[in-house]
Amino acid sequence: MFKEEIKVIDCTVRDGGLMNKWQFSETFVKNVYNALADAGVDYMEIGYLSSKDAFDAKVYGPWKFCHEKDLKKVIGDKEKRIKLSAMADIGRIELEDIPLAADSSLDMIRIACYVHQVDKAIALAHHCQEKGYEVTINLMAVSTVGLRELNECLEDLNKSKVPVIYLVDSFGAFYSEDIDTLAQKYIERLPGKTIGAHFHNNQQLAFANTISAIINGVNYLDATLYGIGRGAGNCPLELLLSFLKNPKFKVRPVVKCIEEEIFPWSQKIDWGYSIPYMVTGTMNQHPRTAMALMESEDKDKVLDYYDSICNGGATS
Repeated sequence: MFKEEIKVIDCTVRDGGLMNKWQFSETFVKNVYNALADAGVDYMEIGYLSSKDAFDAKVYGPWKFCHEKDLKKVIGDKEKRIKLSAMADIGRIELEDIPLAADSSLDMIRIACYVHQVDKAIALAHHCQEKGYEVTINLMAVSTVGLRELNECLEDLNKSKVPVIYLVDSFGAFYSEDIDTLAQKYIERLPGKTIGAHFHNNQQLAFANTISAIINGVNYLDATLYGIGRGAGNCPLELLLSFLKNPKFKVRPVVKCIEEEIFPWSQKIDWGYSIPYMVTGTMNQHPRTAMALMESEDKDKVLDYYDSICNGGATS
């Protein structure tokens, strides 16, 4: 599956930070940075760009804000070894909080939005482009969107200057046939643009669905070390690099980093496949109720949770 145009984006710190409020140490982030560079990964998504008016810096770690001083601590005095990305959520970042690309170690800003926010996302993405950044728009929760609404959204995106649009399975609800249909729709309705894929692992399909996306012409691929991420987690980076068969990618540095940095975190925070996340995935629901259960003393009482969700006891 060697395709030169494929780019791999590691989201370990950004997506994994959803599980611990981005309280990763400088050493952890630096070791992930070096491992990804050694492995030949194209981009490291090192966190979020957020306004301090939206989040308390005493509660959230530095990777929720990605200030230049913190980025420099990771990069050091040497030349940057890998392109860096940060994500920005609509309504949680002010335009003045985004520095010029010439003054930042970030190369790319990815705008996360829902379909009803697409106009604001396009405006923010264009603003970031004007400041010199590469940009993407990551269209979330499309498993909950009607066909007409999605088509109208894609029409707006097609008219934009944003070069990369992401297909995102926010709830881990999609099967391979869904990816086949949606990837083809995105490619047809967004001619000339690159399509990306970000899939969650509620039904243990994040890797399989990423393969389906590749087969259908999707070229920007998200993954994380050992699948770390919110709830059920993401496509595991080590599986994706092994599959791609591109000689520029090296799997050993990733495995080493997983042993040294990710395994210790697996003793502190839970992520990955579990029955509660399976339930929300099959029911096409946000995993917030499953996350609450997994963080409680009753996390093994999965039958009560299953009955609650299947009998309409939770909302999406």
